Amino acid sequence: MALDVFDVPKLAEEYAGKSPQQILKLALDQYDDLWLSFSGADDIVVLDMAWKINPQIKVFTLDTGRLHPETYQFLEKVRKHYGIQLEILSPDQQALEAYVKEKGLFDFYESGHGECCGVRKIAPLRRKLAGVDAWITGQRKDQSPGTRSHVPVIEVDGGFSGPGRELIKFNPLANYTSEDVWNYIRMLEIPYNSLHERGFVSIGCEPCTRPILPNQHEREGRWWWEEATQKECGLHAGNLIAKG
Repeated sequence: MALDVFDVPKLAEEYAGKSPQQILKLALDQYDDLWLSFSGADDIVVLDMAWKINPQIKVFTLDTGRLHPETYQFLEKVRKHYGIQLEILSPDQQALEAYVKEKGLFDFYESGHGECCGVRKIAPLRRKLAGVDAWITGQRKDQSPGTRSHVPVIEVDGGFSGPGRELIKFNPLANYTSEDVWNYIRMLEIPYNSLHERGFVSIGCEPCTRPILPNQHEREGRWWWEEATQKECGLHAGNLIAKG
């Protein structure tokens, strides 16, 4: 059984005050072809929650080819810790080779990160989501108050739905804060990326991520050379733009 798209706004309102586990239970009950997107950062919490409800949860991650060594090590640690198959999505080889040949390896410092993210992240994700019914993310409202402050717990994915096909997106941690996430990690002693111990909070590709200073917002460590309003890679931008 799947959700009627017309019921999604009502369900989002109904579940806005419910726990992440209740939102995940709804998702898992409604969809067989449901995938969890895991980035190797603090969304380990949503993976842990989902796995405890259904150890057969299907999980994918994006390997851009530019991740930190610590992130690759963490992905393998997670795979073994939970005993799950972790589907690795990679960029199209020809598209990536053409981009690098034309623009080089560090064009994003001059031209912005949009094109690089498009090749390394958005295209592989679009390819994956074209064949699924629903997906789960770890995004939170407090990750980027300027662009994610209105993230609902359930939504029709405006960025990756297609003609005659509505993709449903679950954001069970939407109302969690960074403090909530780290209280969960510490209390249950689940794995986390060792980069967090070195001041990295929001972790992406190695060239585009750096530690933050005290009292800086976590997204200030991402694409720091760009305006604050540009600190999205495009994975969720279609939905964020749609909400204004």
